[in-house]
Amino acid sequence: MDRVQGVERGGEEAKALWWGSAGLVLGVTGTSVVVAGAEHGGRLSVALALVLAQVPALRRLVRAPVAVLAATTAAGLAVWALLPAVTLTGSLLAAQIALCVLSATGPRRVSARALAAMCLLAPLGWVAGGPAGLTVYLLTVVLAWTAGQWRRAHGARIRAETRRAVAEERARIAREVHDVVAHTLSVMVVQAAAADDVFAERPDQARQALRAIETGARSALGELRLLLRAFGPGTQEGEDSVGAGAGRRTPSLARLDELAGAVRAAGMTVHVCREGAVDGLPAAVDLAAYRIVQEALTNALRHAAGADEVRVRVAADGTGVRVTVVDNGRKRQTGSGSSGAGRGLVGMRERARLVGGSLRAGPLPGGGFEVVALLPAEGVS
Repeated sequence: MDRVQGVERGGEEAKALWWGSAGLVLGVTGTSVVVAGAEHGGRLSVALALVLAQVPALRRLVRAPVAVLAATTAAGLAVWALLPAVTLTGSLLAAQIALCVLSATGPRRVSARALAAMCLLAPLGWVAGGPAGLTVYLLTVVLAWTAGQWRRAHGARIRAETRRAVAEERARIAREVHDVVAHTLSVMVVQAAAADDVFAERPDQARQALRAIETGARSALGELRLLLRAFGPGTQEGEDSVGAGAGRRTPSLARLDELAGAVRAAGMTVHVCREGAVDGLPAAVDLAAYRIVQEALTNALRHAAGADEVRVRVAADGTGVRVTVVDNGRKRQTGSGSSGAGRGLVGMRERARLVGGSLRAGPLPGGGFEVVALLPAEGVS
């Protein structure tokens, strides 16, 4: 589900880039062509056709920036040749946008060569506008490439932060799962000793203890699978920033009222609704659901502007549990706010993924923020 959401977000960003760049080219270059070609009827129509032809080319800006750069450069030079009154910088506006995208998304070596090729056209700027025309052209081309490099570095920082947050969350999950497994195995040892003591005199009680051992063993195997999934091949190690310290009570949905009480004490109204029994959930799923609610409440308390009320709904059935947390904060965009809120969403998604579930989070149309997690009970224990 996260992969589908990522593809959808990428498609929306590409569409927004196309609309923005097309509007900029039509608004700036198109207007300049109309003004400069008012007295050149034949040239004006051809130049306008060349400007309009760049709009569909910009549609493939993300997928093929090199090809779009070449096409828009050729079209821009033709526009400038037809109407020299349109500055070289204005004629090549679409090419500069393509250079910026190429610098942000393509290999640095390729974008540097593209920058050098664009700079080779600088003498035309001198011909058209003298030293001022040359300076303006070089500045806009270099700024376009530099803006792309900044965007590239910004994206790299975000990806590194995401990887670090995922590693830290995996380490935290591993620590908590370790505590759960250790507790389960300790109980199994006690039950095995009890079964051995009453095996001859009370066989029914011994069978009951053996069944409890079987149930505990299945649960422990599920937790170990989760641990191996968290630190399997391809995962990264991280530090345990919080963890479930020794002597602390194990986090569980059964302690949801305590969690809500702590948030109420901070001044926010919390409504908790339960549907179905959560007693039979595997410990890993129970723990993941609790931590997701905890993080969602923390984000609502710290990062939801204007929020004074949050609703928590936990619906469990035989197949799993659905957790929904909704606040009434002012309208905001997904991923907006502090980096802490973004890292919190990364952690929640990682917890859901490691138990085989999914999580979606985003703003609601009328305001507020919603977090919905679907955690399966089957296949974990």
